[in-house]
Amino acid sequence: MIRAGIIGGAGYTAGELIRLLVNHPEAEIVFVNSSSNAGNRITDVHGGLYGECDLVFTDELPLDKIDVLFFCTAHGDTRKFMESHNIPESLKIIDLSMDYRIASSEHNFLYGLPELNRRAICKASRVANPGCFATCIELGLLPLAKHLMLNSDISVNAITGSTGAGVKPSSTSHFSWRNNNMSIYKAFDHQHIPEIKQSLTQLQTSFNAEIDFIPYRGDFPRGIFATLVVKTKVDLHEITRIYEEYYERDSFVHIVDKNIDLKQVVNTNKCLIHLEKHGDKLLIISCIDNLLKGASGQAVHNMNLMFNLEETVGLRLKPAAF
Repeated sequence: MIRAGIIGGAGYTAGELIRLLVNHPEAEIVFVNSSSNAGNRITDVHGGLYGECDLVFTDELPLDKIDVLFFCTAHGDTRKFMESHNIPESLKIIDLSMDYRIASSEHNFLYGLPELNRRAICKASRVANPGCFATCIELGLLPLAKHLMLNSDISVNAITGSTGAGVKPSSTSHFSWRNNNMSIYKAFDHQHIPEIKQSLTQLQTSFNAEIDFIPYRGDFPRGIFATLVVKTKVDLHEITRIYEEYYERDSFVHIVDKNIDLKQVVNTNKCLIHLEKHGDKLLIISCIDNLLKGASGQAVHNMNLMFNLEETVGLRLKPAAF
């Protein structure tokens, strides 16, 4: 069994990660660290786990008793922890924050998008889990980057559920504001743009176009629905072949010939992609669950790869389609 520890156990991503790991046939949770909840039952915070989990939050860090450590911490806290603690060399780490997503000579974390870096992840000991918007958008564009087809600015509109803002209430996440409402935030300046460009450049070194990204806050709890527009004269049949060929070995990305709905991916680790051609414009529709494929499901996917398990173990989840 893979022995797992979790730091920062009170948020949405931690709750989903715990849910996945307690039902994972090859993993067991040794501890869930949360200094503010130490001594409280996990179910006091994550009420959906009644009957599945009898663990208690702890403020201890028995790092020598685990094989993998997940960070579900606020951005900046993983780096502080890594710099202030002695980490066993054999301990594998999966960071769900954005601290190590951008490659640098100052750290040895690998960007953990399996559809881009699967082979390297299998050999990695430190993995930086991608951002939720970044995952959805990158999966929509990677096949084009591989074929050097991203040669003009890319237009992206994407809407995310309220869980993307985290568990702590804010003026734009509480029910009375979010319900029956929609708004734009961080237009053209979202924090995930650098990692998206990094991934595209990995496949298409000549890529230097702009990503005109407009994020929206949606009136629903979870999921990301993105529409991307790219200019190309290549016909739809050939583009579809390119996408199907790129993802033919991937278990969670599916190219769908009919229009897609967000509910088809909610509560799953899937990404669905639909392609349409309108003149010289290619419309790419990509959707994921921001807490699973965009966070905790992808983290478990990475764990499976790092420990040489079949990648779908513990991740065959039914969508909340009705």
